Amino acid sequence: MSGSRRNRSRGNSLVEFTLVGIPLIFLLISIFEVSRGMWQYHTLAYAVKAGARYAIVHGQDCDIAPNDCTVSISQIAGVIRTAGIGLPANSVTVTFTDSSGTATSCALTDCIAIHTTGHWPPDGSNAPGRIVRITGNFPFRSVITMFWPGAGRASASGTFVLSATARESIQF
Repeated sequence: MSGSRRNRSRGNSLVEFTLVGIPLIFLLISIFEVSRGMWQYHTLAYAVKAGARYAIVHGQDCDIAPNDCTVSISQIAGVIRTAGIGLPANSVTVTFTDSSGTATSCALTDCIAIHTTGHWPPDGSNAPGRIVRITGNFPFRSVITMFWPGAGRASASGTFVLSATARESIQF
């Protein structure tokens, strides 16, 4: 009789683990994924804000002799990459919009490599008080998608675009 009680007890433990343990594991993975997503969003927001701050102190009055501190999109993108530790630079898309509404959009690595000449914001849009806006987008792919039925590994579902914008007024 005691042997059959032990077998039933073992079966009960397995059922209890199935009913409690699996949802608990899913909850723990979800907490880590939400935390990772928030960390990447805040890193992106900080990096874009740092790039905007760098841009606003290099306006029209900054390049009056003897100063020569005009900056290019490449230099601003470098500041964004440096401030965005942990974000893959080839996945981040950055859009630079000057006060006239002209926008330049590129992947962060392309911004650094291609836009090395010229200065930003351009003449006419770099006077003190003018507004510049820098927007960064990052596709966040969550590991939780492996639990979604039908999502599969190759599916694009579960990708969330994290977006951060910094809007600043040129100071100099």
